[in-house]
Amino acid sequence: MTIDRTKEPPFHSVEKVHLLQAEQKKLSNGIPVYLLDAGTQEVVRLEFIFDAGIRHQQRALTAMGVNDMLDEGTKTRNAESIAEELDYYGAFIESEVTHDVALFTLFSLNKHLKKTLPVIRDVLRNAIFPEKEFGLYMSNRKQRFQVDSEKVAIIARRRFSELVFGEQHPYGWVVKENDFDTVTREELADFFANRYHAGNCAIVVSGKLPDDLLQQLESWFGDPMWTGDATQNKLAAPVSAYQRVQTITKDGALQSAIRMGRVLFNKLHPDYHSFQVLNTVLGGYFGSRLMANIREDKGYTYGIGSGLVSLYDSGYFVISTEVGVDATNAALKEIYFEIEKLQNDLVSSQELDLVRNYMLGVFLRNSDGPFALADRLKSLLGYGLGYEYFDRYTETVLAIQPQAIRDLAQKYLKKEDLIELVAGERK
Repeated sequence: MTIDRTKEPPFHSVEKVHLLQAEQKKLSNGIPVYLLDAGTQEVVRLEFIFDAGIRHQQRALTAMGVNDMLDEGTKTRNAESIAEELDYYGAFIESEVTHDVALFTLFSLNKHLKKTLPVIRDVLRNAIFPEKEFGLYMSNRKQRFQVDSEKVAIIARRRFSELVFGEQHPYGWVVKENDFDTVTREELADFFANRYHAGNCAIVVSGKLPDDLLQQLESWFGDPMWTGDATQNKLAAPVSAYQRVQTITKDGALQSAIRMGRVLFNKLHPDYHSFQVLNTVLGGYFGSRLMANIREDKGYTYGIGSGLVSLYDSGYFVISTEVGVDATNAALKEIYFEIEKLQNDLVSSQELDLVRNYMLGVFLRNSDGPFALADRLKSLLGYGLGYEYFDRYTETVLAIQPQAIRDLAQKYLKKEDLIELVAGERK
């Protein structure tokens, strides 16, 4: 069939999204396993999700240090042998720590799972955090920290967390330079022993799944001796900064980093989906009002954006950008101007339709393929949500009206509720 490229393809509105749902199983030691069999290539992604995020640490750097150093050595393998063994079979690992959880991920060819899974089991059960590697790791991290501490964007990001949640709140903790000299290898080992076990673990597997996958997982990770108590404690409410407007002056800075926002709510809140629409209009995509004004019209920045971040026990809204120091006050003025427009004027039906189509199009694009479907599933875990959450998202995006957006802006974006932080200079 010949395609006539002079004609635009037909436009179709998204009305409902149907996602392939994971099949849930359980290993004999209680670990929940979520299976997404949706691939076409003989490869799988196995994600081990532990309740071992930053919120659980008693000292800074322990959660991230443990997760980063899992593959630095076990009782029977050193770091080099772990890397060589996985590389030989075409596999690789990734790790990540968030405020709430720690993730350890294996990408492996199906035909080599019987060789790669034993290595991962050894890492997750027997990591020892060797003293030499621990010292080198902390030294490298400290050097990187010192370099980053000269960047206004990093300075603003760290301080914003403290201002929004409070310096003593687990979501507000930030690393200080002396933490690299005080944390010990023994503290990492204790955190590993207390948090990395079957009671705190879930497994998400996606790709073209082999028929015997569950049996392999049971064999290597269903050990009844790998047990522990699930410990997910509810956090106290954040205590935001008393002083709403703050400045961290950095002499000689060429740019100022602006962070503006507030504690808000997570995806369990009834206004969460509606606020996502408001956020997209304001600063959530390249065609947003903040981008159109502050980048395209005024030329103050290369980019500006806003976002609503969901955490297990809280959430926050943030606007972020970096501008030339001479444009700092002007940029702040324009940010408030765009917020006030949303509070006073109704969004046009044309702009709202554009935002609707963008949001649903991004949702479809980010749900394409087994790994993307697994990411969708992971966004539900920890909140007690089911797949109906995505139906509510679609329904809200399609149904929300301009009046509701104005009401949300008036309710949640009051100037007196927004923390305003500048790192650099105010000019």
